[in-house]
Amino acid sequence: MKTTRLFLCLAAFLGVTFAANPADADELVHFESAPVKLSPFRISKAREQGEILSQPQGTPLRGYLSRPGGDGPFPAVVVLHGCEGMRLSIKELWPKRLVSWGYVVLVVDSFTTRNISDPCQSHLPDRVFDAYGALNFLSKQSFVDIRRVALMGFSTGGTATLEGTKIEGNEQLMDRKFTAAVAYYPLCAATQGDATVPILILTGDRDNWSPAERCRKRLAKMSDDSLPIELNIYKGTYHDFDAPEFKVGKRVLGHIEKYNPDAAGKSIRSVRTFLQTYLTN
Repeated sequence: MKTTRLFLCLAAFLGVTFAANPADADELVHFESAPVKLSPFRISKAREQGEILSQPQGTPLRGYLSRPGGDGPFPAVVVLHGCEGMRLSIKELWPKRLVSWGYVVLVVDSFTTRNISDPCQSHLPDRVFDAYGALNFLSKQSFVDIRRVALMGFSTGGTATLEGTKIEGNEQLMDRKFTAAVAYYPLCAATQGDATVPILILTGDRDNWSPAERCRKRLAKMSDDSLPIELNIYKGTYHDFDAPEFKVGKRVLGHIEKYNPDAAGKSIRSVRTFLQTYLTN
C-alpha cells in the first residue's frame, strides 16, 4: 500500500494522471518522412531539357502511438527525441503524461530504420521532414483532430522543432501545418527569425550544450509581426533537466546532463498550460 501511495505521489508531482479507461499505449506504427519537394525552378529546368523526374519519396520510419480512451477526435502531440534516441522518459513518461492530459501522442523514432548507431557524434538527418511525415500519418487517423497538433522536441529534437516552425523554412513546403511547438533545451539560432506558430522554449542557465543566450538573441531579433515565443530559463539547471533517468548527473562529450525535479515540475506545468492555450477549441 505504501509503495502504491508513493508511486501515485510521484506521478502527481511529475504531472501524470491516469484515465479510467485508457486505450492501449505504445502501439508500434510505420510511416514515412515527408518527401523533399522539388522546387519550381528544378521542375522547369527538367521540362526544358526533356528530363523525366522521379516522384520524391520519404524515408521509412517507425514511431510509437499512444492515445486516450474514446473515439475522439483528440488534439495530438508529435514528439522528437534527442541524439541519445528513445530514452525512457521520451518513450514512456512523456507519452503517459500527455495522454493523461487528453492528447494523442506519436513519438518518432528517427534512428532505428536509418541504422544510426552513434548519433551524438555523427551527422543527423534533416528531422524536420520526419516531423511532417508524422503529421501526415496523424491526418489519416479518425481519432485525431488534425487542426490541433503540436510539435514537441528535446535537445536535437528541440532544435528540429524550431527549424520546422520558422518563417521561410521547410515548413512552407508542407501541405499540413502544426498548431504550436514546444522545445526543450534546443540549440537556438538568431537566424531562425520569426515563428510560424506559438512556441514555448524551456532550457537551463547552466546548459552549455544548448546555451540559453542563443535563444535570447533569437527573441531579440524577432519582428513585431511574429507569433509569440515564450522562453523559460531555469536557474542552476543543466541539459536533460526534465528526465528522471539523469538523477545522477553525468558528463557526455564535455556537457553535463542532470535531472532537476524543481525545474522539471515547473516546466511540465508550463507545457500543460501552453498546450491548453493553443490546442483547445
